[in-house]
Amino acid sequence: MPRSYDNSVFINCPFGSRYRPLFEAVVFAVYDCGFYPRSALEVDDSSEVRIGKIIRIIADCRLAVHDISRTQLDPGSRLPRFNMPLELGIFIGAKAFGSRDQRRKAAVVFDMDRFRYQKYISDIAGQDIRAHGHRPSQIIQQVRDFLATHCDDGVILPGGEKIVERYTIFQDGLADTCANVHLQPEKLTFRDLTNFIVGWLRTNRLNPSLAG
Repeated sequence: MPRSYDNSVFINCPFGSRYRPLFEAVVFAVYDCGFYPRSALEVDDSSEVRIGKIIRIIADCRLAVHDISRTQLDPGSRLPRFNMPLELGIFIGAKAFGSRDQRRKAAVVFDMDRFRYQKYISDIAGQDIRAHGHRPSQIIQQVRDFLATHCDDGVILPGGEKIVERYTIFQDGLADTCANVHLQPEKLTFRDLTNFIVGWLRTNRLNPSLAG
């Protein structure tokens, strides 16, 4: 299935090492559900202003996964980083003020705990914020449930537990896969990761009667 606006998912998650397991779990879940993950990490181009790249990718995606759970202070500046809430705001703005297609956008928003966000970003109070508890298995299941509501008619996705099981198998073999091409799992670029996931999915397909 070719990539399109309707099946593209913008992933707005922290990129630090502490959050990498969540980010990789989301990327895998999006692919395994038959959608296409997009990220600001997908192209390394110093000639393009970062915020312009983010706006362009958001415009290309009808769906999004936002994780606003990173609130700790930066060790150097002693200030928090606000990139994730900013990108959520751009997505909401595109939905509110954009074209007809942009107004069809939909997103799932995560925090560590379900109501913690009310203490630092209260303007989005009333939205259905999900809790991932910093557990890849939990975020996979909730991303699956979100994407299941945006599949084509007649497509039924396997349960979240099945996708968690598949992700565990993929992760268990990732070190050997990386070693075969002289890469380290913790240093994979976004493109490296997506290439490995796509390759694994080609030989470990879900039942097509379930996944479309």
